[in-house]
Amino acid sequence: MQLIQLRAMDDIGEEGLSMVQNEGSNACLPDPKELGLHDVSLVSQENTDVDDEGLIKHSTSLTNRQRGNELTFLPATLDCLSIHQLAAQGDVCQVAVHLNKDCSLLNKQDDRGFTPLMWAAAFGEKAVVDYLLAEGADPKTVAWERESALTLASMGGFVDIVKSLLALGVDINTYDWNGGTPILYAVRGNHIQCVQELLDRGADLTIESDSGYSPTALAVALGHKKIQKVLEEHVLQLYSPDDEMKERFLSLARRKDLCE
Repeated sequence: MQLIQLRAMDDIGEEGLSMVQNEGSNACLPDPKELGLHDVSLVSQENTDVDDEGLIKHSTSLTNRQRGNELTFLPATLDCLSIHQLAAQGDVCQVAVHLNKDCSLLNKQDDRGFTPLMWAAAFGEKAVVDYLLAEGADPKTVAWERESALTLASMGGFVDIVKSLLALGVDINTYDWNGGTPILYAVRGNHIQCVQELLDRGADLTIESDSGYSPTALAVALGHKKIQKVLEEHVLQLYSPDDEMKERFLSLARRKDLCE
């Protein structure tokens, strides 16, 4: 099965890194005249010797400045990073600074359709999630391929963030471009606590991805036995012995045992 793969999540922070690298590659050595090499008055005593006639002669050891190793530019700072990158890094203070400058950034979507809240949820930055939600960030926004903050948090197994989002009434069964739901991603990642939380809040176990996997079938296919047990116990609590859903579930479990 091919569930949604987050592309380029590790791009967070690379823009700032590339700026440092680009600046470093463009840095040029200073003119020796600017360093005072032809002006005795600018030569330090630490880097000079005096001969028998009292004349100053240059030492054979060069200072860092003479080698041109001194930085002539400031490295990339947090100001160079976008609010999305800062949210993913968990920098609440800098996120607040950006929002104070421009409140429209709160729900701004990047080139993938991700908001700062979605990036924070994807990287498990609970403090940033709480701050953004308190500022009024929309937890129901979906990205261009229908990823949601709940989907991303479930994928990472961040149960505290899952709870916070569910408390705000987000769609627990929201699906992405290939039919993946939060519980499917939680099952796929073998995140037991997230699966249990989603089940307790009413996640639909009958929804299948476009490739035909239900949460139960996916747990069986991946061999996540603890997840299978959680799902089985949940079904047994919900349905009576005569219920069609339970029969389908038990039938699948029996086929699994036979295969083993």
